[in-house]
Amino acid sequence: MKIAMIGTGYVGLVSGVCFSDFGHDVICVDKDPAKIAMLEQGEVPIFEPGLDTLMAKNVEAGRLSFTGDLAAAIDGAGAIFIAVGTPTRRGDGHADLTYVMAAAEEIARMATDYVVIVTKSTVPVGTNRKIKQVVKKANPELEFDVVSNPEFLREGAAIDDFMKPDRVVVGVQSDRAAEVMAEIYRPLYLRDFPILTTDLESAEMIKYAANAFLATKITFINEIAALCERTGADVKQVSHGIGLDGRIGNKFLHAGPGYGGSCFPKDTRALARIGQDHGLPMQITEKVISVNEEMKRRMIDKLLDLCDGSFNGKTVAVLGVTFKPNTDDMRDAPSLTIVPAMVGAGAKVRVCDPQGRHEGEALLPGVNWVEDPYKAIQNADLLVILTEWNEFRALDLKRIARRMETPRLADLRNIYSPKDARRAGFIAYASVGRTGFMSPEKE
Repeated sequence: MKIAMIGTGYVGLVSGVCFSDFGHDVICVDKDPAKIAMLEQGEVPIFEPGLDTLMAKNVEAGRLSFTGDLAAAIDGAGAIFIAVGTPTRRGDGHADLTYVMAAAEEIARMATDYVVIVTKSTVPVGTNRKIKQVVKKANPELEFDVVSNPEFLREGAAIDDFMKPDRVVVGVQSDRAAEVMAEIYRPLYLRDFPILTTDLESAEMIKYAANAFLATKITFINEIAALCERTGADVKQVSHGIGLDGRIGNKFLHAGPGYGGSCFPKDTRALARIGQDHGLPMQITEKVISVNEEMKRRMIDKLLDLCDGSFNGKTVAVLGVTFKPNTDDMRDAPSLTIVPAMVGAGAKVRVCDPQGRHEGEALLPGVNWVEDPYKAIQNADLLVILTEWNEFRALDLKRIARRMETPRLADLRNIYSPKDARRAGFIAYASVGRTGFMSPEKE
């Protein structure tokens, strides 16, 4: 089948590449000529492990191409996927559907034969019916179906998630559209991966409900972590203990500085707004949003305590600023709250992140970027581990402690234990949900 993928952002590019690997003829469309030129040269504009290799493979096989010409891309396409951005609209929490609706209208004006228009972008409940109205208005004679096909890709593991999904959700209104989607996902049907076919509204709601639930698990364990610090409990042991319950599960129970990224912050805000619009406030989701912001600010207080109540004149080494490892995504990362607070209070901040510099230089002004973690901590007063990249999981803590001016460690991802830090020679240590220690200043 020929597939047109509108949008070459994270979702669009990963989906397009993976569909081409299924054997489909995929054309990815973008209005940005620079991005198309980059893709045509084999360069991937985002960091996603394995994506560059898979893209090159399918371009070479002739199944994957890139263009800025929408009309050429949709000519003869059996399905057209809309995978453009739906950022939070400033001021009201709504998902901004400007790009989605513009894409739908353009498709309507250019399409001539029956086509399935598939919404891959995350959109509020009821959006696909609005898309249908937009298309009908722009081209009353066009025969088409609208399908909701939300994505569930984890940044850093997106290819594996696409090829071996927990489920594929397809919201349809006709058997004809369902047959087209079945053909697109046939390789997954043949391997018995769950394909859930629903109505449009249910498919849209599944996406928001799933992300809100996961964000709730993260926020819940972070609140428990704060209580653990007050009571002397160890949140890692608590997480393990409750995660062994099959009804709860062990995923998304790792305490840290709060969730971030492209999905959870945006989708929780959008779900809260949907509830308000329908006169049914999503009270749990709204609380999750506020508590998550409180957690980020609580991390600042934790670091301030380690710096004797003042960041002014202190040198702080920060390891990791992306919202999670194996991505270059900085959207709503805890670092965007924590690092500026230290810089604004007079700290000299050095940052080391394997992939974060490209976006981070614009988002974190006033910091010094360093490639090597051991150079970042030279003569530093505080080391902060903010993202759990593999590169930071096996550091020589003794070597680090010797190189620091005052060896103090804030492990906000709970990679190292208090015992590890004390044995290495750190005089102060704090993590999330575990008892830390403060020793007298070294002589």
